[in-house]
Amino acid sequence: MLQTSRESVTSPAQYESMTDEEIIASYQNSRERSLFLTLLRRYEREIYSYLRRYIGHTELAEDAFQGTFLQVHLKCHQFDPGRRFRPWLYAIATNQAIDVQRRNKRHRMVSLDQSNGGDREERLSGWSEKLVGDSPDPADVASAQEHRDWVNSSVASLSDSMQQVIQLVYYQGMKYREAAEVLGIPVGTVKSRLHAAVQRLGGVWAESAIKKDDESV
Repeated sequence: MLQTSRESVTSPAQYESMTDEEIIASYQNSRERSLFLTLLRRYEREIYSYLRRYIGHTELAEDAFQGTFLQVHLKCHQFDPGRRFRPWLYAIATNQAIDVQRRNKRHRMVSLDQSNGGDREERLSGWSEKLVGDSPDPADVASAQEHRDWVNSSVASLSDSMQQVIQLVYYQGMKYREAAEVLGIPVGTVKSRLHAAVQRLGGVWAESAIKKDDESV
């Protein structure tokens, strides 16, 4: 049985120089366990972190993680050598997360305790900078935890499609074309959903700021 846990794994040195695409192509033909473990080692932290933020529940994220790599094993023959492996892997992980949520009738998403503020393609200005960047907490009078809780609940109030693009583009640092490949939608749709999500969150932020001002009077 193939190992799909997040315990530390090692792989033969000769595989380290191979690309993801070369490894999965070789695995398609040989089903060599070491090839599978090489991919698992490369992506275990990244994919588990993604699923943990996406689902917001440790045990469910673990289930989705194991399901993801089980599907990599079962569906490796479906991988197109002309594609990139990472978006294909994220598409599987996203589907596993959705399936886990449906089975458990849960709709929790996005933990923002650790956000990446690196470069983003066509970065949106304004409130979105505060969402993911290194800028100070926009609520000067609120604690960092209060801010995280507010963003958590606000993002979770968005539609599933909006949450997905925020997760992939902002928190996983994907380019629009990569997010589009993961979700199976046009690049323009990714951009429009992201813009709509930021606009929605900006409106919620403005309303909450006004409410706080009124309460302080």
